[in-house]
Amino acid sequence: MNFTMPRSLRYFDWISFSIIIVLSCIGLAFVYSATYKPDLPLSLFFKKQLIGIISGIVIYVLFSFIDYRTLIRWGFFAYFGVIALLIFTLLKGKVGMGAQRWLDLYIIRLQPSELTKLFFPAFAIFIMQNQRPSEYLRTFFPIVGMLFVSFLLILKQPDLGTALVLLFTGLLLLWFLNIDTKFFIYGFAFLLITAPFSWYMLKPYQKNRIHVFLGYGSDKKERYHIEQSKIAIGSGGMLGNGFLQGIQNKLRFLPESRTDFIFSVICEEWGFCGAVFILLLFCLLFFRLFWLIFSLSNPLLAILSFGLVTHLLLCTIINICMVIGLMPIVGIPLPFLSYGLSNLWICFASLGWCNNIFMHRHAITEHYWMPQKSS
Repeated sequence: MNFTMPRSLRYFDWISFSIIIVLSCIGLAFVYSATYKPDLPLSLFFKKQLIGIISGIVIYVLFSFIDYRTLIRWGFFAYFGVIALLIFTLLKGKVGMGAQRWLDLYIIRLQPSELTKLFFPAFAIFIMQNQRPSEYLRTFFPIVGMLFVSFLLILKQPDLGTALVLLFTGLLLLWFLNIDTKFFIYGFAFLLITAPFSWYMLKPYQKNRIHVFLGYGSDKKERYHIEQSKIAIGSGGMLGNGFLQGIQNKLRFLPESRTDFIFSVICEEWGFCGAVFILLLFCLLFFRLFWLIFSLSNPLLAILSFGLVTHLLLCTIINICMVIGLMPIVGIPLPFLSYGLSNLWICFASLGWCNNIFMHRHAITEHYWMPQKSS
């Protein structure tokens, strides 16, 4: 295992690391609020989230200081293991809330689909970095093939939200890797043609979510989640009801308050000002990360960093839009805020890996070939 030299510490990205810690602490506080009971103030979820944050910081540091080339190589081979885990999950995975997404490791439940968001960018970059221009068409076939195999395996669980995040991240990577534009044109045309057939392949609850988004359904049944979320957000007003004082949260009217709807809890207890503060933190974080990505002189490492950040950006946008009714409800957690160890660790690992690359941006001299679009 190769560790970088201590002198690289002067390029450590303390700004984004500090924002991550602030977001994680806020998330921990609201997991406490969402699971608080007078007879049991410190719930098991709070304790697990605290352990997850501490171990996540360790993961961040490890990914920051292990040689980034080693991480790319490990990521390539690890992705085959992830595919095996996805298949095993479909066969022997833990069932919860109608989905078979988890592997029970006794102490924790691991969600293998989260690992795809971390290792797929490394899989693609590892393949591309050693190819000659004349081989670039052949190179994209294993990348595209592995992307769609992963998408289908996650969709089968079913986990449409994570599957779509992986698919969009992968397609954006392919775009920046200069895959032929015809691929996207033909793919978009195929999706339009097959859209009516795709509708019938959706699960009943997935169809209901789309119906709810379009305004259909009963407030006491199909629309219950989104209506309770809007009530919680609206009741917060400008300054909120106060920590631990949210009515929707306290009386357990808000479903999944510690996970998918944690932002609704924040809005109810911290109000509009608290929501704006959270949004500013995310904006500062992503602005900082993309500014550093655009400063990289190595195109493939910039694309790798972009892939590691994109899934966090997509999850943030989807989750916030979901809880305020601008998108259909899907099982997407809010990075660093929602309860869930698998997602939390992947977020820390992804940004630790990016930090690793940023720390070496002044010293990277390796030449990676960048493919050109075909005519």
